[in-house]
Amino acid sequence: MKHATQTPAPATGDGRRERAPAPGAGGTRRRPRRGGSGQWAAWAFLVPVVVYLLAFYVYPLYRNVDLSLRNYTVRSFVQGDAPFTGFANYAKAFADATFGPALWHTVVFTVVSLAFQFTIGLALAVFFSRNFRLSATLRALFLVPWLLPLIVSASTWSWMLNSESGVVNAALSWVGIGPVNWLTSPDWSLWSVTIANIWIGIPFNLVVLYSGLQAIPSHIHEAAALDGATGWQRFWRVTFPLLRPVSAITLLLGLVYTLKVFDIIWIMTKGGPSDASTTLATWSYRLGFGNLLPSFGPGAAVGNLLIVIALVFGLVYIRTQRKQGAA
Repeated sequence: MKHATQTPAPATGDGRRERAPAPGAGGTRRRPRRGGSGQWAAWAFLVPVVVYLLAFYVYPLYRNVDLSLRNYTVRSFVQGDAPFTGFANYAKAFADATFGPALWHTVVFTVVSLAFQFTIGLALAVFFSRNFRLSATLRALFLVPWLLPLIVSASTWSWMLNSESGVVNAALSWVGIGPVNWLTSPDWSLWSVTIANIWIGIPFNLVVLYSGLQAIPSHIHEAAALDGATGWQRFWRVTFPLLRPVSAITLLLGLVYTLKVFDIIWIMTKGGPSDASTTLATWSYRLGFGNLLPSFGPGAAVGNLLIVIALVFGLVYIRTQRKQGAA
């Protein structure tokens, strides 16, 4: 059996030999671990976020669920002794005659708003993706509706659509069309608030979709053009498929925002006339705060229904993204 030989350590100037380093030591010293301070720093950054989420999201959601499961009155809301009723408030809200029309108005308001906001926003994003003079200035001007407070935008549309002194009816009179009761007619009130909401939401779609278009490499369009694809073919078969992830998140955010739109409708029509423009959001507010004897429980139940609808679409979006990622 062979024995391993060990190389002697080199001798120093005075004849003594230096001690060889231990095997595996590598001749380096181990630095002290500083994981404790790094962990404390991570918690220091995380705590404010957790406190914010608990205070402004978790607790309000818990209170809303609690309101929907108890029979709250003004007295019991202050004293906190409301009896537990289970799902009685939900049954009361579903059995109300306003529930069906409010749900249908919410669907129409949301679908029409999303369709026009996304289509017009995408068309403007494609238009501004071409570099030309005053492109940045025009894009900034299109952001004005998004930057204005909603109360200003809704009040402006109320003035424009006024039956007697509105500029819209004045313009229609120039072409021989009689005045339209945009805000006071059951046939037009829902469409009036929908038009105002479309105008307000177009800039958001423009900004997000324009950013998505800028992220698409230009050589892909050049290759498609060299292959003989027309402008429409390049958009439909190249640009639009590559823009699908951005389009999905744009529609999801637009859906969540549109479901909870309240101030535009309330300022312009207050849900009227005769509940012709009442949505679930305005109905929930009216139940909880719009009467002398508020119905906190049913109002909270309607609000929770909106949360569940938004949550379902969010889960559908997450599932779709996972399937696309796996593919």
